[in-house]
Amino acid sequence: MMANIYKTRRWLRKRASVLRRDEYLCQEAKRYGKSIPATMVHHIYPLEQYPELALVDWNLVSLSDQWHNAMHDRNTGEVTELGRQWQERVRDKLEAWQSD
Repeated sequence: MMANIYKTRRWLRKRASVLRRDEYLCQEAKRYGKSIPATMVHHIYPLEQYPELALVDWNLVSLSDQWHNAMHDRNTGEVTELGRQWQERVRDKLEAWQSD
């Protein structure tokens, strides 16, 4: 399911929904008062480790390519400090989801 998810109709609909929700703006740039178009929908908790969160709204955020690349090291796949900050912001939702 993981890599192939990006080709599914469910993902394309979810991606469009998240971009609409975030008004097609990069949510990281928005934190700094900048309006940069979002081109990606990022999994805050990575798809590889949390495939069950692939289509969960609170785990998805609209980002520009630049900010998306800053969320994880492209060579190792590890979540960066910035990516961990986003995880911290939604940790309560993750914990609530895990306890359901």
